[in-house]
Parts: sequence; C-alpha cells; structure tokens
Amino acid sequence: MFDSGVGGLTVLRALRSALPDERFIYLGDTARLPYGTKSGETVTRYAEQATRVLVGRGIKLLVVACNTASSVALGHLAAVFAPLPVIGVIEPGAAAAGAASASGLIGVIATEGTVRGGAYERAIRAVRPGADVVSVACQLFVALAEEGWIDGPVAEAVAQRYLANVVGERPTLDCLVLGCTHFPVLRQAIAAAVGPRVRLVDSAETTAEVVVDCLLRSDLRAGHRTREGGAGQAGVRFLATDAPGRFARVGAVFLGEAIAPEDVELVDL
Repeated sequence: MFDSGVGGLTVLRALRSALPDERFIYLGDTARLPYGTKSGETVTRYAEQATRVLVGRGIKLLVVACNTASSVALGHLAAVFAPLPVIGVIEPGAAAAGAASASGLIGVIATEGTVRGGAYERAIRAVRPGADVVSVACQLFVALAEEGWIDGPVAEAVAQRYLANVVGERPTLDCLVLGCTHFPVLRQAIAAAVGPRVRLVDSAETTAEVVVDCLLRSDLRAGHRTREGGAGQAGVRFLATDAPGRFARVGAVFLGEAIAPEDVELVDL
C-alpha cells in the first residue's frame, strides 16, 4: 500500500485489525507530498513509480491508500500492473456514505485534486442515484495532520472556516465523507465544526472489508499467522522517500502506536 505521506496509516491500522495473518508493506512518498495540489498526470506518474517499488517487493495485492491517487490513477495502475488486484479508497467510502445518509445530501471533504476530479460524486451517485453531493477542498487539513496539529485552537479554527457555513446553509446534510486518509486524525475538530447531526464516514474500515473480500475471492488470503517482515510492528515493513525520523514521529499518530525511526527504510523512487 502507498500514500503521499503518513495519512494512509489509518487504512493500514484497519487492515491489520481485519487481517492479522497478513504481511504489509507501506510506502509513504514523503519527499513529494502533498499529492492533492498536483496535476492528475503528475500524481499518476508518482503512483506508478511507487507501485513499481512495491511490486518489486513481491506484493500480491495493492491498496492505493490515497484518495487523490485513487481518484486519478486507479485505472492506470490496474491496467499497467494486471493481473495484480488494485483497490482504492474512494469506492468503499462512497458505498458507506450512500448507506449512511438518510436525506441523500452528502458532503465530501478532500484535497483539491480529489475534489477537482469529481471521483466521489461519481462513486456516490453510482451507489445512491439521485444523491446530492457537496464537495469542499480542505487542503490545509493535510498540512495540519502532517505536523501533528490534530486538535486545539488552530485545528478547530481551520475546520470552522472550511465547514461551518457549508453545513449551516444545508440543514438536511447528514453525512460527511472524510475523503482524504489524513483527515480521520482531525475527527474531533471536524465533528465540532459540523455538529452532532452530521455523521462522519471514514473509508478505512470499509476499504479493509473490500480487501478481505478480494483476498478470499482470489484465494490469496494468508492461512496462518506470520511474524515475518516485521519492522517494529509484526508483519509490517515501512518505506519512506524522505525523512524516516519524521515519518516515524508523525506516523505514530495515524497508526495508533509508536514507530521506531530505525524501522523505516529510506527508498528512492
């Protein structure tokens, strides 16, 4: 699995819980983050480079744990690396939102790239025809998450600036998709900005369910618990393209447990 930085560790956390017998390789492209402000062509090139590194490590399934890359590069990766199963985070999140909303008015907060591409709108309407989707680019959330500023007055003020008017002007909006893997760690500030009537949807757990189903259907699921490949955490290897120490420090917030800097391998794409 790969992401532009450490945000995808929220997806890894859910995957490890759902699949304790599997081994995981996580690549954070920390040298080139954020992806959300870059062109689709550039993100697609970065995504292919990251995937080639992972394929070289012998993976059996790829999770694109980045909403921006999922929105613009998923089809390209599936075609280039076929028959490798490739799973993104947008469709699972869209399915969860379609099921969760009573009113059909669904909000999506994401990076500029994801909002610009319209992938969530298409995916939500595919599972919930007639849904009204409101998308808001919240690029500063990525920087706050990467800095570890996930609560307190700064995070709360940014969330209020992005979201208070959006929700206030749409009283029937009852569901908000956290359309970037960095955003779940800012859940408290986001929830305060939108109020208790709006349900927050995080695609991490739904993505884990899709991965489990894919492994079972493809007869690829590991049948025994393994302790190989550990990089601090059993069955996990961490790769980063820059600043392994920073990856370990900030990544611990997303993964929910400490990561030793010496357990993060520096790689060049």
